[in-house]
Amino acid sequence: MSQDEEAFAAFFEASWDPCTRAVLATTGDLSLAEEQVAEAFARAWSSWPKLRNHPALPAWIVRTALNVGASRWRKRRRELPLAGQQLAAEQKSEPGAVDPSLLGALGRLPRRQREVVVLRLILDLDVETTADQLGLAPGTVRAHLSRAIAALRGEIAKFEATKEERCSKAIS
Repeated sequence: MSQDEEAFAAFFEASWDPCTRAVLATTGDLSLAEEQVAEAFARAWSSWPKLRNHPALPAWIVRTALNVGASRWRKRRRELPLAGQQLAAEQKSEPGAVDPSLLGALGRLPRRQREVVVLRLILDLDVETTADQLGLAPGTVRAHLSRAIAALRGEIAKFEATKEERCSKAIS
């Protein structure tokens, strides 16, 4: 195995799960997320000599995977009706999996807010790297993150209230 192959294999091994979780948080569909991430890794491998020194390779993979999904969506938009399509919130719970209620809440955020949450909180990138990956100013990233967190807090509060209500009805 060449040095490039070893470096890519190590990157792939370390990055597959976090990148897939990040894309899953945006798409809400595990099989779709895995498909998009696989395509992004294939593109990374084909450009590995240029990419191996990229300062934020996992972010590049996530951004590419999301772009793959957006491209497919644009092509399919003309073929499939959008009515009835919802975020797949009934994913099986696996260790390290994103909570289905959180996926639902993320799915209701505007696209840019979702992307900022994924890059900043799930991939743990700094503000500057997130801004660079999304083509935004750092202040815009902070604003999107702030709005997203406020919206998610509201969603969590609603979920907790509903959960308590169901528990009290079950006890009665």
